[in-house]
Amino acid sequence: MTKVIINEAKIDEILNRGIIINTLPTKEEFKKLLMLGKKIRIYHGFDATSNTLHLSHAKNIMLLEEFRKLGHEVILLFGDFTARIGDPSGQHGTRKTLSKKEVLKNIKDWQNQIKNLMNFKDKVNPPKILFNSKWLAKMNMEKVLDLASNITVSQMIERDMFQKRIKEGKHIFLHEFMYPLMQGYDSVAMEVDVELCGTDQIFNALMGRTLLRKLKNKEKLVVVVNLMENPKTGELMSKSRGTGIFLNTTPEEMYGAIMAQPDEMIKVLFINCTQLPLKQIEDILISQNPLNAKKSVAKEIVKIIHGDKKAEKAEESFIKTFQKKENPVDAINMNAKDGDLLVDIFLKNKIVSSKNDFRRLVESNSITNLDENKKVINSNEQVKNGIYRIGKKRFCKIILK
Repeated sequence: MTKVIINEAKIDEILNRGIIINTLPTKEEFKKLLMLGKKIRIYHGFDATSNTLHLSHAKNIMLLEEFRKLGHEVILLFGDFTARIGDPSGQHGTRKTLSKKEVLKNIKDWQNQIKNLMNFKDKVNPPKILFNSKWLAKMNMEKVLDLASNITVSQMIERDMFQKRIKEGKHIFLHEFMYPLMQGYDSVAMEVDVELCGTDQIFNALMGRTLLRKLKNKEKLVVVVNLMENPKTGELMSKSRGTGIFLNTTPEEMYGAIMAQPDEMIKVLFINCTQLPLKQIEDILISQNPLNAKKSVAKEIVKIIHGDKKAEKAEESFIKTFQKKENPVDAINMNAKDGDLLVDIFLKNKIVSSKNDFRRLVESNSITNLDENKKVINSNEQVKNGIYRIGKKRFCKIILK
Protein backbone atom coordinates (compact mmCIF):
# COMPACT_ATOMS: atom_id res chain seq x y z
CA MET A 1 0.00 0.00 0.00
CA THR A 2 1.28 3.45 -0.93
CA LYS A 3 2.35 5.63 1.96
CA VAL A 4 1.03 9.18 1.78
CA ILE A 5 3.75 11.78 2.31
CA ILE A 6 2.94 14.65 4.68
CA ASN A 7 5.51 17.33 3.85
CA GLU A 8 4.13 20.77 4.60
CA ALA A 9 6.96 22.60 2.82
CA LYS A 10 6.41 20.55 -0.34
CA ILE A 11 2.63 20.95 -0.14
CA ASP A 12 3.00 24.73 0.28
CA GLU A 13 5.36 24.81 -2.70
CA ILE A 14 2.74 23.08 -4.86
CA LEU A 15 -0.17 25.19 -3.64
CA ASN A 16 1.65 28.54 -3.82
CA ARG A 17 3.45 28.19 -7.14
CA GLY A 18 0.74 30.20 -8.88
CA ILE A 19 -0.71 27.48 -11.09
CA ILE A 20 -3.55 26.89 -8.63
CA ILE A 21 -5.55 30.10 -8.53
CA ASN A 22 -8.57 29.04 -6.48
CA THR A 23 -9.92 26.13 -4.48
CA LEU A 24 -13.60 25.67 -3.73
CA PRO A 25 -14.57 25.96 -0.97
CA THR A 26 -11.09 27.22 0.14
CA LYS A 27 -7.38 26.55 -0.38
CA GLU A 28 -7.07 26.09 3.38
CA GLU A 29 -9.53 23.20 3.20
CA PHE A 30 -7.50 21.60 0.43
CA LYS A 31 -4.24 21.94 2.38
CA LYS A 32 -5.94 20.48 5.45
CA LEU A 33 -7.05 17.49 3.36
CA LEU A 34 -3.51 16.97 2.03
CA MET A 35 -2.07 17.17 5.55
CA LEU A 36 -4.32 14.42 6.94
CA GLY A 37 -2.11 11.64 5.62
CA LYS A 38 -5.11 10.00 3.99
CA LYS A 39 -4.93 8.84 0.37
CA ILE A 40 -7.30 10.98 -1.71
CA ARG A 41 -8.57 10.51 -5.25
CA ILE A 42 -7.84 13.42 -7.59
CA TYR A 43 -8.87 13.61 -11.23
CA HIS A 44 -8.54 15.85 -14.24
CA GLY A 45 -10.65 15.38 -17.36
CA PHE A 46 -9.85 15.98 -21.02
CA ASP A 47 -12.23 15.87 -23.97
CA ALA A 48 -10.37 14.55 -27.00
CA THR A 49 -11.64 17.19 -29.45
CA SER A 50 -8.26 17.55 -31.19
CA ASN A 51 -5.32 15.30 -32.02
CA THR A 52 -2.87 17.20 -29.85
CA LEU A 53 -2.45 18.71 -26.42
CA HIS A 54 -0.47 21.89 -25.68
CA LEU A 55 1.71 23.16 -22.85
CA SER A 56 -1.24 24.48 -20.86
CA HIS A 57 -2.53 20.90 -20.68
CA ALA A 58 0.96 19.62 -19.89
CA LYS A 59 1.30 21.77 -16.77
CA ASN A 60 -1.98 20.35 -15.40
CA ILE A 61 -0.73 16.80 -15.93
CA MET A 62 2.58 17.74 -14.28
CA LEU A 63 0.59 19.11 -11.33
CA LEU A 64 -1.30 15.81 -11.05
CA GLU A 65 2.05 14.04 -11.00
CA GLU A 66 3.11 16.15 -7.99
CA PHE A 67 0.08 14.89 -6.07
CA ARG A 68 0.76 11.32 -7.21
CA LYS A 69 4.32 11.54 -5.90
CA LEU A 70 2.85 12.51 -2.51
CA GLY A 71 1.12 9.11 -2.57
CA HIS A 72 -2.36 10.11 -3.72
CA GLU A 73 -4.46 8.34 -6.36
CA VAL A 74 -4.61 10.40 -9.54
CA ILE A 75 -6.84 9.81 -12.53
CA LEU A 76 -6.58 11.11 -16.07
CA LEU A 77 -10.10 10.90 -17.42
CA PHE A 78 -10.42 10.88 -21.19
CA GLY A 79 -13.86 12.08 -22.19
CA ASP A 80 -14.33 9.69 -25.07
CA PHE A 81 -18.12 9.96 -24.64
CA THR A 82 -18.44 13.67 -23.80
CA ALA A 83 -16.02 14.68 -26.59
CA ARG A 84 -18.51 13.39 -29.13
CA ILE A 85 -21.13 15.81 -27.80
CA GLY A 86 -18.96 18.86 -27.31
CA ASP A 87 -18.46 21.05 -24.27
CA PRO A 88 -20.21 24.43 -24.75
CA SER A 89 -17.69 26.14 -22.43
CA GLY A 90 -16.29 29.25 -24.08
CA GLN A 91 -18.22 28.59 -27.28
CA HIS A 92 -20.41 31.18 -29.00
CA GLY A 93 -21.80 28.45 -31.25
CA THR A 94 -22.42 24.72 -31.11
CA ARG A 95 -19.29 22.54 -31.38
CA LYS A 96 -18.84 20.15 -34.28
CA THR A 97 -19.90 16.61 -33.40
CA LEU A 98 -17.06 14.09 -33.60
CA SER A 99 -17.30 10.42 -34.50
CA LYS A 100 -16.24 7.67 -32.11
CA LYS A 101 -13.38 6.78 -34.47
CA GLU A 102 -12.07 10.38 -34.47
CA VAL A 103 -12.17 10.60 -30.68
CA LEU A 104 -10.37 7.28 -30.13
CA LYS A 105 -7.67 8.29 -32.63
CA ASN A 106 -7.17 11.57 -30.75
CA ILE A 107 -6.88 9.74 -27.42
CA LYS A 108 -4.27 7.36 -28.83
CA ASP A 109 -2.23 10.37 -29.96
CA TRP A 110 -2.60 12.03 -26.55
CA GLN A 111 -1.41 8.97 -24.67
CA ASN A 112 1.79 9.05 -26.69
CA GLN A 113 2.26 12.78 -26.07
CA ILE A 114 1.98 12.60 -22.26
CA LYS A 115 4.04 9.45 -21.67
CA ASN A 116 6.98 11.45 -20.23
CA LEU A 117 4.87 13.74 -18.03
CA MET A 118 3.91 11.10 -15.48
CA ASN A 119 5.51 7.91 -14.23
CA PHE A 120 3.14 5.40 -15.81
CA LYS A 121 5.63 2.62 -15.03
CA ASP A 122 5.35 3.03 -11.26
CA LYS A 123 4.35 -0.41 -9.99
CA VAL A 124 3.12 0.77 -6.59
CA ASN A 125 0.99 3.83 -7.36
CA PRO A 126 0.76 4.43 -11.12
CA PRO A 127 -1.52 7.14 -12.52
CA LYS A 128 -4.82 5.75 -13.79
CA ILE A 129 -6.36 6.38 -17.18
CA LEU A 130 -10.14 6.02 -17.40
CA PHE A 131 -12.74 6.64 -20.12
CA ASN A 132 -16.14 8.11 -19.29
CA SER A 133 -17.92 5.98 -21.90
CA LYS A 134 -17.54 3.18 -19.32
CA TRP A 135 -20.49 4.63 -17.38
CA LEU A 136 -22.11 7.24 -19.64
CA ALA A 137 -22.60 4.90 -22.62
CA LYS A 138 -24.50 2.46 -20.37
CA MET A 139 -27.09 4.95 -19.11
CA ASN A 140 -30.63 4.27 -20.32
CA MET A 141 -33.39 6.86 -20.58
CA GLU A 142 -34.61 6.14 -17.06
CA LYS A 143 -31.18 6.88 -15.58
CA VAL A 144 -30.73 10.01 -17.73
CA LEU A 145 -34.09 11.40 -16.59
CA ASP A 146 -33.29 10.55 -12.98
CA LEU A 147 -29.97 12.39 -13.27
CA ALA A 148 -31.60 15.40 -14.95
CA SER A 149 -34.16 15.67 -12.14
CA ASN A 150 -31.41 16.93 -9.83
CA ILE A 151 -30.85 20.21 -11.73
CA THR A 152 -33.29 22.94 -12.79
CA VAL A 153 -33.38 24.75 -16.12
CA SER A 154 -32.86 28.06 -14.31
CA GLN A 155 -29.63 26.72 -12.78
CA MET A 156 -28.38 25.63 -16.18
CA ILE A 157 -29.30 28.83 -18.00
CA GLU A 158 -27.13 30.83 -15.58
CA ARG A 159 -24.01 29.76 -17.49
CA ASP A 160 -22.33 32.84 -18.91
CA MET A 161 -21.92 31.40 -22.42
CA PHE A 162 -25.63 30.53 -22.54
CA GLN A 163 -26.50 34.05 -21.44
CA LYS A 164 -24.29 35.44 -24.20
CA ARG A 165 -25.95 33.28 -26.82
CA ILE A 166 -29.41 34.34 -25.67
CA LYS A 167 -28.43 38.02 -25.93
CA GLU A 168 -26.97 37.39 -29.39
CA GLY A 169 -30.06 35.51 -30.51
CA LYS A 170 -28.12 32.28 -31.06
CA HIS A 171 -29.43 28.77 -30.53
CA ILE A 172 -28.77 26.61 -27.46
CA PHE A 173 -29.32 22.96 -28.24
CA LEU A 174 -30.70 20.55 -25.66
CA HIS A 175 -27.66 18.26 -25.80
CA GLU A 176 -25.51 21.24 -24.70
CA PHE A 177 -27.64 21.50 -21.56
CA MET A 178 -26.91 17.83 -20.95
CA TYR A 179 -23.14 18.24 -21.15
CA PRO A 180 -22.58 19.67 -17.63
CA LEU A 181 -24.74 16.87 -16.23
CA MET A 182 -22.61 14.25 -17.94
CA GLN A 183 -19.33 15.81 -16.84
CA GLY A 184 -20.76 16.21 -13.36
CA TYR A 185 -21.72 12.55 -13.29
CA ASP A 186 -18.06 11.64 -13.92
CA SER A 187 -17.35 12.72 -10.33
CA VAL A 188 -20.17 10.52 -9.08
CA ALA A 189 -19.07 7.46 -11.07
CA MET A 190 -15.46 7.75 -9.84
CA GLU A 191 -16.40 8.96 -6.33
CA VAL A 192 -13.53 11.45 -6.36
CA ASP A 193 -12.35 13.67 -3.52
CA VAL A 194 -10.89 16.41 -5.71
CA GLU A 195 -11.35 17.62 -9.27
CA LEU A 196 -8.70 19.67 -11.05
CA CYS A 197 -10.11 22.05 -13.66
CA GLY A 198 -9.41 25.23 -15.61
CA THR A 199 -11.30 28.47 -15.10
CA ASP A 200 -13.46 27.62 -18.12
CA GLN A 201 -14.67 24.43 -16.42
CA ILE A 202 -15.76 25.76 -13.03
CA PHE A 203 -19.47 25.46 -13.80
CA ASN A 204 -19.08 21.83 -14.89
CA ALA A 205 -16.89 20.99 -11.89
CA LEU A 206 -19.38 22.54 -9.46
CA MET A 207 -22.13 20.56 -11.17
CA GLY A 208 -20.18 17.44 -10.23
CA ARG A 209 -19.84 18.71 -6.67
CA THR A 210 -23.62 19.17 -6.45
CA LEU A 211 -24.41 15.75 -7.92
CA LEU A 212 -21.85 13.94 -5.76
CA ARG A 213 -23.34 15.51 -2.64
CA LYS A 214 -26.92 14.65 -3.69
CA LEU A 215 -26.31 11.14 -4.98
CA LYS A 216 -23.46 9.90 -2.78
CA ASN A 217 -23.60 12.26 0.20
CA LYS A 218 -19.93 13.05 -0.41
CA GLU A 219 -18.11 16.39 -0.58
CA LYS A 220 -15.73 17.14 -3.44
CA LEU A 221 -13.15 19.92 -3.57
CA VAL A 222 -12.71 21.81 -6.83
CA VAL A 223 -9.14 22.97 -7.51
CA VAL A 224 -9.08 25.67 -10.19
CA VAL A 225 -5.90 26.12 -12.22
CA ASN A 226 -4.96 28.93 -14.57
CA LEU A 227 -5.25 28.76 -18.35
CA MET A 228 -1.73 30.09 -18.97
CA GLU A 229 -2.37 33.29 -20.86
CA ASN A 230 -0.14 35.98 -22.26
CA PRO A 231 -0.06 38.63 -19.47
CA LYS A 232 -0.18 41.48 -22.00
CA THR A 233 -2.67 40.30 -24.61
CA GLY A 234 -4.67 37.72 -22.65
CA GLU A 235 -4.25 35.23 -25.53
CA LEU A 236 -4.77 31.62 -24.47
CA MET A 237 -3.43 28.35 -25.77
CA SER A 238 -6.32 26.47 -27.34
CA LYS A 239 -6.47 23.01 -28.93
CA SER A 240 -9.79 23.94 -30.57
CA ARG A 241 -8.38 27.09 -32.23
CA GLY A 242 -5.00 25.52 -32.97
CA THR A 243 -3.06 28.16 -31.01
CA GLY A 244 -0.24 27.38 -28.63
CA ILE A 245 2.85 25.20 -28.28
CA PHE A 246 1.77 21.66 -29.01
CA LEU A 247 3.06 18.40 -27.61
CA ASN A 248 3.05 16.52 -30.93
CA THR A 249 5.84 18.69 -32.36
CA THR A 250 9.45 17.55 -32.75
CA PRO A 251 12.00 18.70 -30.14
CA GLU A 252 13.42 21.22 -32.64
CA GLU A 253 9.98 22.59 -33.50
CA MET A 254 8.99 22.85 -29.84
CA TYR A 255 12.24 24.61 -28.93
CA GLY A 256 11.79 27.04 -31.82
CA ALA A 257 8.14 27.67 -30.95
CA ILE A 258 9.10 28.57 -27.38
CA MET A 259 11.87 30.87 -28.65
CA ALA A 260 9.26 32.57 -30.85
CA GLN A 261 7.14 33.45 -27.81
CA PRO A 262 7.13 37.12 -26.71
CA ASP A 263 9.40 38.03 -23.79
CA GLU A 264 6.48 38.46 -21.40
CA MET A 265 5.81 34.71 -21.68
CA ILE A 266 9.24 33.69 -20.30
CA LYS A 267 8.21 33.81 -16.64
CA VAL A 268 4.82 32.25 -17.41
CA LEU A 269 6.51 29.29 -19.12
CA PHE A 270 9.06 28.86 -16.33
CA ILE A 271 6.44 28.79 -13.57
CA ASN A 272 3.84 26.70 -15.36
CA CYS A 273 5.82 24.25 -17.46
CA THR A 274 9.03 23.52 -15.56
CA GLN A 275 9.75 21.98 -12.18
CA LEU A 276 12.47 24.45 -11.25
CA PRO A 277 12.08 26.04 -7.78
CA LEU A 278 10.63 29.56 -7.82
CA LYS A 279 13.82 31.01 -6.30
CA GLN A 280 15.91 29.53 -9.12
CA ILE A 281 13.48 30.92 -11.70
CA GLU A 282 13.77 34.42 -10.20
CA ASP A 283 17.58 34.16 -10.25
CA ILE A 284 17.52 33.22 -13.95
CA LEU A 285 15.18 36.09 -14.81
CA ILE A 286 17.39 38.57 -12.95
CA SER A 287 20.79 37.32 -14.11
CA GLN A 288 20.06 36.48 -17.75
CA ASN A 289 18.97 38.64 -20.68
CA PRO A 290 15.62 37.72 -22.30
CA LEU A 291 17.25 35.69 -25.11
CA ASN A 292 19.27 33.50 -22.75
CA ALA A 293 16.40 33.18 -20.28
CA LYS A 294 14.16 32.04 -23.14
CA LYS A 295 16.79 29.50 -24.22
CA SER A 296 16.91 28.21 -20.64
CA VAL A 297 13.16 27.71 -20.42
CA ALA A 298 12.95 26.22 -23.91
CA LYS A 299 15.60 23.63 -23.10
CA GLU A 300 13.99 22.80 -19.75
CA ILE A 301 10.55 22.25 -21.30
CA VAL A 302 11.82 20.20 -24.23
CA LYS A 303 13.78 18.09 -21.73
CA ILE A 304 10.58 17.32 -19.81
CA ILE A 305 8.58 16.43 -22.92
CA HIS A 306 11.26 14.72 -25.04
CA GLY A 307 14.21 13.92 -22.75
CA ASP A 308 17.69 15.32 -22.05
CA LYS A 309 19.48 14.23 -25.22
CA LYS A 310 16.81 15.53 -27.58
CA ALA A 311 16.71 18.83 -25.68
CA GLU A 312 20.48 19.21 -26.13
CA LYS A 313 20.19 18.54 -29.86
CA ALA A 314 17.25 20.94 -30.21
CA GLU A 315 19.28 23.73 -28.59
CA GLU A 316 22.31 22.99 -30.79
CA SER A 317 20.09 23.05 -33.88
CA PHE A 318 18.56 26.38 -32.87
CA ILE A 319 21.93 28.01 -32.22
CA LYS A 320 23.35 26.70 -35.48
CA THR A 321 20.36 27.57 -37.65
CA PHE A 322 19.07 30.77 -36.10
CA GLN A 323 21.73 32.44 -33.98
CA LYS A 324 24.73 31.65 -36.19
CA LYS A 325 22.55 32.07 -39.30
CA GLU A 326 23.91 28.89 -40.84
CA ASN A 327 21.92 27.82 -43.85
CA PRO A 328 20.09 24.49 -43.31
CA VAL A 329 21.54 21.81 -45.57
CA ASP A 330 18.39 21.44 -47.65
CA ALA A 331 17.54 25.16 -47.90
CA ILE A 332 16.79 26.56 -51.36
CA ASN A 333 18.50 29.86 -52.19
CA MET A 334 16.19 32.34 -53.91
CA ASN A 335 16.92 35.82 -55.26
CA ALA A 336 14.40 38.64 -54.84
CA LYS A 337 14.11 42.41 -55.05
CA ASP A 338 13.13 44.76 -52.28
CA GLY A 339 9.34 45.18 -52.42
CA ASP A 340 8.63 41.76 -53.96
CA LEU A 341 5.79 39.84 -52.38
CA LEU A 342 6.73 36.64 -50.59
CA VAL A 343 3.91 34.78 -52.33
CA ASP A 344 5.29 35.73 -55.76
CA ILE A 345 8.81 34.53 -54.91
CA PHE A 346 7.44 31.28 -53.50
CA LEU A 347 5.37 30.74 -56.66
CA LYS A 348 8.30 31.54 -58.93
CA ASN A 349 10.51 29.02 -57.14
CA LYS A 350 7.75 26.41 -56.88
CA ILE A 351 7.72 26.49 -53.05
CA VAL A 352 3.92 26.69 -53.29
CA SER A 353 1.63 25.54 -56.06
CA SER A 354 -0.79 28.48 -55.98
CA LYS A 355 -1.76 31.62 -54.11
CA ASN A 356 -4.44 29.59 -52.35
CA ASP A 357 -1.77 27.11 -51.24
CA PHE A 358 0.30 30.00 -49.87
CA ARG A 359 -2.70 31.48 -48.08
CA ARG A 360 -3.48 28.13 -46.43
CA LEU A 361 0.09 27.93 -45.14
CA VAL A 362 -0.15 31.45 -43.74
CA GLU A 363 -3.50 30.80 -42.08
CA SER A 364 -2.16 27.63 -40.43
CA ASN A 365 0.94 29.48 -39.12
CA SER A 366 3.17 27.21 -41.21
CA ILE A 367 5.61 29.82 -42.56
CA THR A 368 8.22 31.25 -40.20
CA ASN A 369 10.82 33.97 -40.76
CA LEU A 370 13.60 32.33 -38.76
CA ASP A 371 15.83 35.42 -38.68
CA GLU A 372 13.11 37.37 -36.87
CA ASN A 373 11.57 34.37 -35.09
CA LYS A 374 8.16 35.44 -36.37
CA LYS A 375 5.32 33.68 -38.15
CA VAL A 376 4.20 35.09 -41.49
CA ILE A 377 0.64 36.23 -40.80
CA ASN A 378 -0.05 38.39 -43.86
CA SER A 379 -0.65 36.86 -47.29
CA ASN A 380 0.67 40.08 -48.87
CA GLU A 381 3.87 40.24 -46.84
CA GLN A 382 6.94 41.57 -48.63
CA VAL A 383 10.14 39.53 -48.76
CA LYS A 384 13.00 40.02 -46.35
CA ASN A 385 16.57 38.79 -46.33
CA GLY A 386 16.98 35.53 -44.44
CA ILE A 387 15.81 31.99 -43.89
CA TYR A 388 12.18 30.89 -43.97
CA ARG A 389 10.81 27.58 -42.75
CA ILE A 390 7.77 26.20 -44.55
CA GLY A 391 5.91 23.54 -42.61
CA LYS A 392 8.15 21.26 -40.57
CA LYS A 393 11.07 20.36 -42.82
CA ARG A 394 11.32 22.74 -45.80
CA PHE A 395 13.66 25.71 -45.74
CA CYS A 396 14.50 28.48 -48.15
CA LYS A 397 16.88 31.42 -48.02
CA ILE A 398 15.91 34.69 -49.67
CA ILE A 399 18.72 36.97 -50.84
CA LEU A 400 17.72 40.53 -51.73
CA LYS A 401 19.56 41.93 -54.73
